[in-house]
Amino acid sequence: MEVKVVDDKTSINKYVKFCKDIYKDNIYYRDIMSPTLKSILLGKAEICKSSIIKPILISDSGEIVMVCTFAIVDRMKDTLQIAYFEALENQEEALEIMMTYGRKMAEEHGIKKILIGLNFHVNYGLGLLANNFQEVQTFGGAYNPPYYIEYFKKYAHEEINLVSYIGNVKDFDFGVKERLMKKVTAKYTVRKADFNQIKREAELYTNINNEAFKQHKFYYERRLEEDLELFNDFKLLLKEENLLFVEDEGNPIGFMLWYPDFNELIKPNETMGSKTIIWNKLFSHKIQRFKIVELGVVPAYQKTGAVLALFNHCWQIVKDKYQYCESGWILEENYASKGFGLRWGDKEYKEYKVFLIHL
Repeated sequence: MEVKVVDDKTSINKYVKFCKDIYKDNIYYRDIMSPTLKSILLGKAEICKSSIIKPILISDSGEIVMVCTFAIVDRMKDTLQIAYFEALENQEEALEIMMTYGRKMAEEHGIKKILIGLNFHVNYGLGLLANNFQEVQTFGGAYNPPYYIEYFKKYAHEEINLVSYIGNVKDFDFGVKERLMKKVTAKYTVRKADFNQIKREAELYTNINNEAFKQHKFYYERRLEEDLELFNDFKLLLKEENLLFVEDEGNPIGFMLWYPDFNELIKPNETMGSKTIIWNKLFSHKIQRFKIVELGVVPAYQKTGAVLALFNHCWQIVKDKYQYCESGWILEENYASKGFGLRWGDKEYKEYKVFLIHL
């Protein structure tokens, strides 16, 4: 078998094509990853400016059987990530070659752990899908073949579980008395983002993220330029109401990012792009599901009702538009977030796994 470092346009195109080919006959997969992946492989993405990146192709008799991108981000420099991994089935030999390559790279940089399941930052994706492989992938959610889980189980020293929730919108119950809800809505103001001031709003989002999630297991501090890039990439799909800020006397203290499941507009073997944007303008009313992707409140205002104010405002927007609500991934150990997941959704839905290897 041969290992080739991806270092030119030809090998970049081969990497991206291989990723697509893994799912060419899969009716449940939607290609929302390719544009971001290609930007990273070309070194154009903002995250590339602060990362050591080494994408590789592993071939057997001239045919690619496995790809991955090794990454060391400057704000998580004690960890070597195996990101954007794709592989054919029954490729244990190639997997061992990849792991040996990764161990050597980690040793060269004085790194003692390898992480599988994080694509550079939680904002780009966290977790390998571990169940419900016969469900259509939702926008922003991970999808992969089942055998990826088995590939990494035997190497992992830690296996971290995440879960999402789903529920029927009409059955949602806040679980609080009306008097408390009135008190919360009187105390806090919730507003939609102003995309005419996108840099200001991206900066708010970044600052709140960094304060709210600094204790999160896999979170590291974001930079404005990175989040601004994300908003610019998706602003033609998002509406201002999809990013909500909660304020206390004009001071932003939290946010909620939610959006319709745009994957309902994407067909199998299609890549997210201009057609998705056009179809969203024409047929967004046909989307049946929305996702609450991210919810953050600065520590001083956690457990004060600010989260409830965000949920209530979101509910007023979505209650007559969508049939289902899905949450983003929640760490299994995060009991507070799981409690809200069970209120908004009525059951656990998709499970994801992250693997840690100690060297």
